Amino acid sequence: MPDPGASRPATPPAGDSCLVVLTTTDSAAKAEALAAGAVTARLAACAQISAPVTSVYRWEGVLRTDREWQIVFKTTHDVYDALEAHLRAAHDYDTPEIVAVPLVRGSADYLAWVAEQTRTS
Repeated sequence: MPDPGASRPATPPAGDSCLVVLTTTDSAAKAEALAAGAVTARLAACAQISAPVTSVYRWEGVLRTDREWQIVFKTTHDVYDALEAHLRAAHDYDTPEIVAVPLVRGSADYLAWVAEQTRTS
């Protein structure tokens, strides 16, 4: 018989609910530096860097198409403000994309690991 609790969403400890945070930059080296800096500072448990993506956007009234590297961070609500401040300080864009999306579900072990890796005290 299947475990009746197996279909319930995992809930991390209070205050440690997890987020996926996205940003982009214009080179692989810059993406690696942003990722390593955040993980080293324990502001993200991990970061994945996607191969170049094509971004289409309007900047200063001009439609632009550029190649960028997307970085996906796994973090918690508790350290989001510090992660955003870190990315703003380390990023060379005037207005970097920094967006957070809540993780609605995930494996309990993984969410606990994210929470543990981002505890700064």
